[in-house]
Amino acid sequence: MRPQRFDLIAFDWDGTLFDSTALIARCIQRAAVDIGLPEPEFERAKYVIGLGLRDALEHAVPGLPAERYPELGLRYRHHYLASEHEVSLFDGSIEMLQALKARHHWLAVATGKNRVGLDRVLAHAELTQMFDGTRTADETRSKPHPQMLLELMREFGAEPERTLMVGDTTHDLQLAANAGVPSVAVSFGAHDHESFAEHQPLFIAHSTRELHDWLVQHA
Repeated sequence: MRPQRFDLIAFDWDGTLFDSTALIARCIQRAAVDIGLPEPEFERAKYVIGLGLRDALEHAVPGLPAERYPELGLRYRHHYLASEHEVSLFDGSIEMLQALKARHHWLAVATGKNRVGLDRVLAHAELTQMFDGTRTADETRSKPHPQMLLELMREFGAEPERTLMVGDTTHDLQLAANAGVPSVAVSFGAHDHESFAEHQPLFIAHSTRELHDWLVQHA
């Protein structure tokens, strides 16, 4: 049975399926303080979520000598790994994914996390077998470059018009636009939903339940 509209649905991870926005922003702030820098504003730290780690840190903490970003990244990872167990999937995410899987969609993750981090959190959430494909920023190109979506479409033979990107940031929506793919946005992650309009998502969901219902009805 072929899905109604989209064969492939790609989800961002942090802030879309996983309730980690505040944790990531706090860890960026703490990492900057650890190496003797002013604490970046929370909104600035939150804005970069979804980018690859190096790109995110360069945006959140601009002007640092290039050779010091690895040091900043190590401190970020230290704080994140110490607290990752405190956060979890948004309520209803597993049920939504199961419903889509039952409708024979291919499900994928397109994330700014690295491969080790994504594999770890998928295993912890017992979702490794849920997704048919995944792409991370360290094995392809960071958002909003379209490479990760282009690779996923090529892997499954999915056409752009039959592929959907779901994310919580303008980085996700621009990724979709750059790949020629329609998108759906969620407002409960890292970026303010008012910033989504120019990217023209098909729908903005204000809860996982709203996202679930829209996907079941329209995907």
